[in-house]
Amino acid sequence: MNRMEAKTQVSVIIPTYNRGWTIGEAVDSVLAQDYRDFELIVVDDGSTDNTPQVLDAYRGAIKVFRQENKGVSAARNRGISEASGRFIAFLDSDDLWLPQKLSRQVEFFNTTPDALICQTEEVWIRSGVRVNPKKRHKKPSGMIFEPSLALCLVSPSAVMIRRSLLEIVGNFDEALPACEDYDLWLRISCRFPVYHIDTPLIIKRGGHEDQLSASFGLDRFRIKAIKKIMESGFLSKGQYAAAVKTLKEKCNIYAAGCRKRGRIDEANYFISLSSRF
Repeated sequence: MNRMEAKTQVSVIIPTYNRGWTIGEAVDSVLAQDYRDFELIVVDDGSTDNTPQVLDAYRGAIKVFRQENKGVSAARNRGISEASGRFIAFLDSDDLWLPQKLSRQVEFFNTTPDALICQTEEVWIRSGVRVNPKKRHKKPSGMIFEPSLALCLVSPSAVMIRRSLLEIVGNFDEALPACEDYDLWLRISCRFPVYHIDTPLIIKRGGHEDQLSASFGLDRFRIKAIKKIMESGFLSKGQYAAAVKTLKEKCNIYAAGCRKRGRIDEANYFISLSSRF
């Protein structure tokens, strides 16, 4: 079907890699939505476990695309390229949606026609136990670029985006093996408001061994994303100053961590990068 002729309102994209133990629950949470005008696209990024077999059980209800392992950015971008909806929503394969997630966001866009992106509140589960996010993780609404520099305040599983926004800012950066979402949110939030629906409509699960976010060294990818947005020409004077401040802080902290691990050349590079600004 020609994309311009597509009638689907929402394209839901789930990237997955070796998540046979959670992907079924994620798919079920989408199929249980009270809003029905959606297509569900799952991109299997080269899984070697039982993920393909789990997905085969949903044949006819979902669209599955399989590719060699290229990383989560490539998987999400493949999903975007296959999507036909006016809106794009993402769900990580270890997270879950509550049944009103899509309906509340579509309603928000219908009543806020100028909005390009919104996210919902979330429930955090860590190692099977519900935890309360700290105050610094509280999601703001509107022009959130500056508070988003220090830490990622947007969850992929919580967002819905007008397709037209991605056509303006671009898709996920496949050169980033991690923090690819942080990079995209910076590119969006420096130019457009990110709205927040203050109702928990996703369950964000963490604490498992294959979670990349628990690894040392992720700040080097955040530093790369900050440097890239600083060079984009889109930042205001105030945004640029805030980006410089955060880049210097992250460079110094990451360099100290490198020194502790004996990675002296890497530490020196980030100290040098910090000193440029």
